[in-house]
Amino acid sequence: MKKVSLLIAFISILSFSASAQITEEIQDRAPQTSAAVAYDAIQEGNWIIGATLGNVGFNFKSDFFSLNINPRAGYFISDNAAIGTEVQLGLDIYDGGETFRYGLTPFVRYYFPEGATATGRWFGEGVVGIGGSSEEDSEGDSVFSGVWGLRAGYAHFIAQHVALEAILGYTRTSADISVGNGESGLNLALGLQIYLPGGR
Repeated sequence: MKKVSLLIAFISILSFSASAQITEEIQDRAPQTSAAVAYDAIQEGNWIIGATLGNVGFNFKSDFFSLNINPRAGYFISDNAAIGTEVQLGLDIYDGGETFRYGLTPFVRYYFPEGATATGRWFGEGVVGIGGSSEEDSEGDSVFSGVWGLRAGYAHFIAQHVALEAILGYTRTSADISVGNGESGLNLALGLQIYLPGGR
């Protein structure tokens, strides 16, 4: 009986030790929600690729579905400053038809040192380009126009090379079409960007 009691005590101590180790490993594997790499990611020679998503919706009453997505790529010409281009893609599906929107808008983005933290940066951005639509006007011609916009946002780094972004901006076009992250005018978008180190 004494041997059984010692065996039970030994197994209990072993189980407690294993349980504590497993708990510690689980805590170490908890999802990462931020990374202190904001400065490293926005240095000269690095690349940025990703997309923003805005104006996703479905209206059950009118059977109207809308989706805008904007893939982009850019290059850091200096610390905190990047240039690149964004492809504007949008789709509206409604009872009786659909409208496809497209555009190409080069951008300039600057990350402000003021208000910077180890895990995030505020930024400003300007875009100028062209946009069009499959929608036809009263003359039967395709709608095509210039596009410009100003945006501000915040990039929060969730991993060494990945940031989530929230962007508020104003987009303007010289024609009556929808472009960018929603309708012409004020728009709000969420994005996922990947910051790739340059070959320095």
